[in-house]
Amino acid sequence: MFDAALRPLIDPTLNRLGAQMARAGLSANAVTLVGLALGLGAAGTIATGHVGWGLALMLASRLADGLDGAIARATRKTDFGGYLDITCDFLFYGAIPLGFVILDPTSNALAGAFLLTSFYFNGASFLGYAILAEKHRMHTSARGSKSLYFTGGILEGAETIGFFILICLWPVLFAPASYVFGALCFVTAVSRILLARQVFGSPVQEEEKI
Repeated sequence: MFDAALRPLIDPTLNRLGAQMARAGLSANAVTLVGLALGLGAAGTIATGHVGWGLALMLASRLADGLDGAIARATRKTDFGGYLDITCDFLFYGAIPLGFVILDPTSNALAGAFLLTSFYFNGASFLGYAILAEKHRMHTSARGSKSLYFTGGILEGAETIGFFILICLWPVLFAPASYVFGALCFVTAVSRILLARQVFGSPVQEEEKI
């Protein structure tokens, strides 16, 4: 919901840093993998009870996630780079809740399962829409220059990071916050499906045979 509004505020700084890193010889894909390593490290640190350090690693991971795109824009964007980025993002988004489940399975397991199910459903609706948007040659830059078509929704990247920060600061809130956030993920996915029906609901026209 807030991603489009935040892009004009953060992109100039990210693009400046990304250009400097590109001149230093760093590749976008390498920074993507560093960001993933930091994110998985955050999940592992949370699982061992060091939630504060996990928060620090998570924020560093998200900084890397912003910088990889900036480096790509300063050099040469590739389809594989976009594919790698979204795949690593999805792994990160699943790993952080898993860290909290391992931290306290008795209190967090059911809520974590509900949350991850909602992530799975929401992610499928997002990627499915992106595939159809590509098929119909649709383009948008509302959330920055992306390799995939990004649809909006109640919950996007900014809200997810805000949720992760909340549960890192107050781990006791993981279960109730996960139920609320997961429910909103389901709402986001259903709204995206309804949008897809509106945009892509016309019968597919078969190509003429020559």
